[in-house]
Amino acid sequence: MISIKHLSKTFRNPDGSTLTVLKDVNCDIEKGEVISIIGPSGTGKSTLLRAINMLEPPTGGEIWVDGENIMAKGYRLDKMRRKMGMVFQSFNLFDHMTVLENLTYAPVRLLKMTEEQAQAEGMELLKKVGLAQKADVFPASLSGGQKQRVAIARALAMHPEVILFDEPTSALDPTMVGEVLSVIRQLAGSGMTMLIVTHEMRFARDVSTRIFFMNEGVIYEDGSPEQIFEHPVRSATKAFVNRIQKLVYEIDSESFDYLQIRTGLSQFCLKYNISDKADKAYQLAKEMLFEHFRGIRPLTFRMTHAELSGQTALDFMVEGMTESPLPHNEAVEKLRTRVQDIVEEPTARGFRVKLLI
Repeated sequence: MISIKHLSKTFRNPDGSTLTVLKDVNCDIEKGEVISIIGPSGTGKSTLLRAINMLEPPTGGEIWVDGENIMAKGYRLDKMRRKMGMVFQSFNLFDHMTVLENLTYAPVRLLKMTEEQAQAEGMELLKKVGLAQKADVFPASLSGGQKQRVAIARALAMHPEVILFDEPTSALDPTMVGEVLSVIRQLAGSGMTMLIVTHEMRFARDVSTRIFFMNEGVIYEDGSPEQIFEHPVRSATKAFVNRIQKLVYEIDSESFDYLQIRTGLSQFCLKYNISDKADKAYQLAKEMLFEHFRGIRPLTFRMTHAELSGQTALDFMVEGMTESPLPHNEAVEKLRTRVQDIVEEPTARGFRVKLLI
């Protein structure tokens, strides 16, 4: 459906210097594939999507869509863009139009639908994204997640053959991410061809048929979700997919600010979409610091979350110890029933107790 050959993109800065974002991108995309594009920031993921849609004209190479080179002189880009919808980070809705008018504007003017047909199809699309009751309101009254769902419906209104998603959840409050990802999952199940730039690793693994890992301006590794996430070949891919987010506190005395820690735990869980674990993390940390580890100072307390596996842990590290500081009493035995596991292990610096929650 789409074939990309030796694609490159170089930007010229105001001072005359240049920045090459895409170096030599090559890939073939088949009809019905759902491809998630992952990788560190600044490696050309969004630029690749914008280049495919010619919003950011490439410096070199070729892009073939349905057997036609869209970079050829004289090619009518409007022909390609009718086949290719795009959903941006920042929604880009028309604020002076109602939600339904946002959906009907382009089909009436570009696809020559009647107002009645466009409105009927628009309402069906709003039902699919759960927003039929918002048809007559203006975008300003919507939440970020609702705006992004409208943006997806608007892209679908043009009957595209492929949809490009440029980090569709990056501008959202973490509490709204799930509702947008749910709509994209539905589209993936319907057979829509999609390219999705995302930082949501678990989502990418679950929804994709293929993964592009981009690094240094190229597709560094290309494979199935199982290959990329479980058996990556290249070291840069391994480092990226195994990343672990962490929150760290150094506790030096009994008079530490626990309210600050409680707020930090809540914000950490919100940021990484694990708010359901926030209260449990708070209660366990409080018990450990004020009961089981009372008087053991200094210590390092960390909360960690592995984005891919979804494993969350509370980690208590005491330097200079060779045995576990965790008392083995009835209270600790009750603690074991409330967590997935308790890991007690020596380290090069001391001893670590980890609660898996």
